[in-house]
Amino acid sequence: MAAVRTASRFSLLLAVSGALALSACGGEPAPQAMPTPEVAVVTLKDQPVRLTRELAGRTTPFLVAEVRPQVTGIIKGRLFEEGSLVKAGDPLYEIDASAYRATRDSARAALAGAEAALTSSRLAANRSRELAAAKLVSAQDNERAAAAFQQAQADVAAARANLQSTEVTLGYASITAPISGRIGKSSVTQGALVTANQAQALATIQQLDPMYVDLAQSSTELLALRKELAAGTLEQADGVPVKILLEDGSPYGQDGRLEFAGVTVDPTTGSYALRVLVPNAESLLLPGMYVRAVVDMGQRPNGILVPQQGITRDAKGHAVAMVVTPDGKVEQRTVQTSHTLGDQWLVDDGLRAGDRVIVEGLQKVKPGGDAKAVEAGAASASTPEPSAPAPAAAASK
Repeated sequence: MAAVRTASRFSLLLAVSGALALSACGGEPAPQAMPTPEVAVVTLKDQPVRLTRELAGRTTPFLVAEVRPQVTGIIKGRLFEEGSLVKAGDPLYEIDASAYRATRDSARAALAGAEAALTSSRLAANRSRELAAAKLVSAQDNERAAAAFQQAQADVAAARANLQSTEVTLGYASITAPISGRIGKSSVTQGALVTANQAQALATIQQLDPMYVDLAQSSTELLALRKELAAGTLEQADGVPVKILLEDGSPYGQDGRLEFAGVTVDPTTGSYALRVLVPNAESLLLPGMYVRAVVDMGQRPNGILVPQQGITRDAKGHAVAMVVTPDGKVEQRTVQTSHTLGDQWLVDDGLRAGDRVIVEGLQKVKPGGDAKAVEAGAASASTPEPSAPAPAAAASK
């Protein structure tokens, strides 16, 4: 044991004497150069990008007709089931028409009397004309007979028109559906008195297939869209398709198409109206329902997409991106973005195809510094796997 302690003290003295000798010689360890930081980059490229805009809207019936009486009378019966589908021309209400039927019969009798008077005046005019030719009656009497015949013709035409008018009025006693669609609740029952052209509708019919979706879009977006179309940076196809999202966020089964774009901007909201036509054969869409519409605004043929983690904000709030130049330097670029597509920004200005944008390792670099660029997809593959721990027997050697 004493021999072991003596050997340990001797080794310690040798180590101390070696350190003193190095300090006496003035030798200092040379500083090691910092390695170039490695960052993950994405190399940008041109690609066609389809732009969409999600807008909120409400559903509106394709056609709406409020049923009102055109004559006054007592409702004898309701001929439809509330909430059912009706076709144009189907009878809906029956009004007591006894008074209108009597007026029609009177007009028909008046027409018959006028036609009889016409026959008599025609015969008289013919006889007068023959007698006038034989100079047996005066020219004045002949003219009176011809005028009486013409008056009888006018009386017949007036009586016939009056009969047609009474028949039209009588027809109004049977109220029919003006359009096809689903009819709502009736506001009157049998025995109710209704008046011609009253303010209250008896019922409302709505055509729900197809269905309109009314939207509103900012006029600022409209100006930007027109500028891009005029500059040729955006291509818009005919028949703009529109995808519909229901209230719960689920997609509607069929796409609509843009049917109408307003020409007036609402001064209170700064927006203009859009109307989309959507098929609704299964009546899944109901009037007044809140939906969201994804409108296809067009395609940018040479779009630049950048991952969102590659765009940050500087102290002034401007959008910036860190780019690794071909000579391995880090350069800060101020960019302009307009849309998001999933987890990417669509860049309008500041970046171009071929730029290498840093998406990982931003905290390791600063503008003007050096950086080693590795493609983001290959960064994980190029990282060496940790070596397995050495066996205990090898470590003891």
